[in-house]
Parts: sequence; C-alpha cells; structure tokens
Amino acid sequence: MKQKRGSILMFSLVFGAIASLILITGVGSYALFENKASNKKLDRDLAFHIAEAGINYYRWHLAHNQTDYTDGTGQAGPYVHEYNDMNGNLIGYFSLAITPPLAGSTVVKVESTGWALTSPNSQRTIRIRMGAPSVTNYTFLSHAGLSFSFTTVVHGQVHANGEIRFDAETDSWVKSGIRVQGGGHPKSFWVYPVPTIDFYSVTSDLKAIKDLSDAGGIHLTSSGKEGYQIVFNGSSFALYKVNTKDCYNGEGRWRKRWGDWYWEGTTYCFDVGTHSFVNNYNIPSNGAIFVEDNVWVEGTVDGRVTIGVGKFPVKSPYKNIIINNNLRYTAQGGDDVIGLMSQGDIVVPFEVPDNMYIDAALLSQFGKNYRPYYDENLKTSLTINGSQMAYEGGGWKYVNGLGHVISGFHDTYHNYDGNLRYYPPPGFPVGTTYELISWEEVE
Repeated sequence: MKQKRGSILMFSLVFGAIASLILITGVGSYALFENKASNKKLDRDLAFHIAEAGINYYRWHLAHNQTDYTDGTGQAGPYVHEYNDMNGNLIGYFSLAITPPLAGSTVVKVESTGWALTSPNSQRTIRIRMGAPSVTNYTFLSHAGLSFSFTTVVHGQVHANGEIRFDAETDSWVKSGIRVQGGGHPKSFWVYPVPTIDFYSVTSDLKAIKDLSDAGGIHLTSSGKEGYQIVFNGSSFALYKVNTKDCYNGEGRWRKRWGDWYWEGTTYCFDVGTHSFVNNYNIPSNGAIFVEDNVWVEGTVDGRVTIGVGKFPVKSPYKNIIINNNLRYTAQGGDDVIGLMSQGDIVVPFEVPDNMYIDAALLSQFGKNYRPYYDENLKTSLTINGSQMAYEGGGWKYVNGLGHVISGFHDTYHNYDGNLRYYPPPGFPVGTTYELISWEEVE
C-alpha cells in the first residue's frame, strides 16, 4: 500500500513538473509572441508616422519651390531621406515618388513610403494629390460691382470688390468688398465686407499667352481690316478676315425730321458683315492663340485652347473678343477647355441664337463681359458653363423699373465648371499656394 502511495506521489510530481514546464513555456511563448506583435505594431506605427513626415516635408518643399517636382535634385526619383528622432538619432527612412502635373494642370501626386530602421520590411505608404487653384475657381470675379436679376440662377462662387445687387438664386458664396443687398436667396450665403482681390495681379498673364503663342502656338498680327473670325470645328478651326461689320441700334429713339425718320441714340457695330476665308489651322499643341486685333469666335472645341487678344505696350483703345454664336466643348466634364482673355471687352452681339450656350472661362482685363442694350431685342436664354472675370463687371440683360427684362437674355444660367479649378485654360493665372485635394493610405 505504501508502495502504491509512493508511486502515485512520484507520478504526481512528474506530471506536475511537466505541466508546470508546459505552462511556463506557454506563458513564455505567449509573452514572446505578444512582445513580437507589439514591436511589429510599433514599427508599423512608426513607419506610418515616417511616411506622413515625408508628405509634410514635400508639402513644405512645394510651398517654397512651387514647380520643383524632383526634390531639388533635377533627377528622376525616388528620393530617399533619413528620418531622425528628436535627439538626432537615425530611426528610419522615407522614400518619395513624385508625379508632376499633366500639361495644363496644377495637380501634383506625391507618394511617401516610410519604414523604421529596426524593421525595414514593415513599410507604410501614403498618397496625396494637391493642386494650386486657378482664378477660374470663381463663377464670377469682378473688380467693380455686380447686379443679378430675379431671372438669374448662379451655381458657384461670386466675388466682387464693389457692391452686389443680388436678386437671383445661388448655391454658393456671394462675397462683396462693400455690401450685398437685394431679394435673392439664400441670404445665408451672403458675406460682406470681405478683403478685396487685387485684380491687376489676376489679369497680369496675357503676355504669358503671347509668349506661348511664339513658342509653338499661333500669333496673328493686325488683320488690316476689322479683325479675325475663328470658327472651331473640333481640334481645328477656320480663320476668316472680317472685312465689314453690321450695326444695330442701342439706347435711343426714332425721330422724324423733314418727313424722314432717323435714329437718335447709340449704335453698336459688333456683328460680322462680310468676311473672307484665310486658312484652316489645327489647335496648337500648347493651346495658345494670340491675336493683335478684334476677334469673333464660335464653334465646338475638342482640346485645350486659349485665345488672347491685345497689344503691347498696353494702351487704349483695347481690342475686343466677340462671341457671335454658340461656343461649346465637344464633351462636358472632359478634358476640353476654352479660355478667352481680352484686354478690352468680351461681347455677345446682336446676331446670336435665341437660346445661347457658352462653355468657357472669360477674362476681360480692363473692360467688361456683356451684351449691349439693343433696342427692342430680347432673347430667351443664355447658359454659361465656366468662369466670368472682368475689371468692370458687365451683364447680359437689362431690367426696367418694374423688374421686367426688356433687352438681352430673359433667363440666364451661370454654372461653375469644377474642371477649371486645377485644370485652367493655357496661360490663365493660378495661385501660389497648393491645396490638399485627396489623402489616402496605399495598401
């Protein structure tokens, strides 16, 4: 009996020791596993912070070197940087891959991959897109005041350094350097007074279009007549010389003298009378057309193009751009972009469609964007998809004291083109500060 008890005790001690060993081994292995997992998580977290540091570094770099997409090296990447802790000890690296903007765009893509020195295979990658917004970010931008009637709908941001009379509908900010008033809505979008925008800095880039036209674009000197007519047809255009203009009555009235009627008032001569064909051209690869004369423009554009109109040195009378028919993109929301930049006015004349469409960014440096007051001439609608910028403002309709539209376009629709924010027409001015567009971690 004693022998059996001794055997049981021996078995108990042996199995107890084995169980203890298994338990200790298991706890130790679990602790090692947890420690390894914890270290791996710490390394991954550190890799993420290092990658984020790489992003912050290059955002800082572009803020000081706006067009440097090679990390100051002038060479192709990737660009590897050391990452030190607060005491100056090397603890990891980040590698940058930078994709410069496409032609005409300001959007830069940056990928930063970070890793810790203790775990080089545990890497994290962050990708961002950022761009410098263009002045075409506005639906309306004016140095002077602006007025919007009850028959107007505005989609997009409005800014005027002068006072705004707003009786229209909108879905974005209406900002004035002085005051906004009127019966439009929603009034919660009205902001005033706000800091003015330096319009001279906005409109300083017409010479850039001229330079582009001399470096692979098209540069037209004086026509020797009234100007040129450009009719776009996809990726090409027909060029005409305008020989004579048609004139129509503006403000005034008919009077009778000695049995004959005559017009006493303003007459506007903005319509093509006769023209002669010059040649067919392809839209230049850099999209720049500069003309030292008045220009009539119409048609459908497939591509990116800017027409700049003016003379240097700058002096009045300024040359004008006249949109004498529909001016459209081949496809909405695609890569098609039209820019019209004039030292003088941008005008919609008398002989235009009853329902007119304009897809473009309009910029008048020293004048206005407008349709003259034509006596007893009322069109149905005008839809502008793009941006309208002018030193003197402008307008597309005329309203009497009762609020009735009596000339111009009865209904006007102004739509912001989001494609223009970071993808402006060739030669149009852009900002100097990059904005973050998107941020994501790449798995």
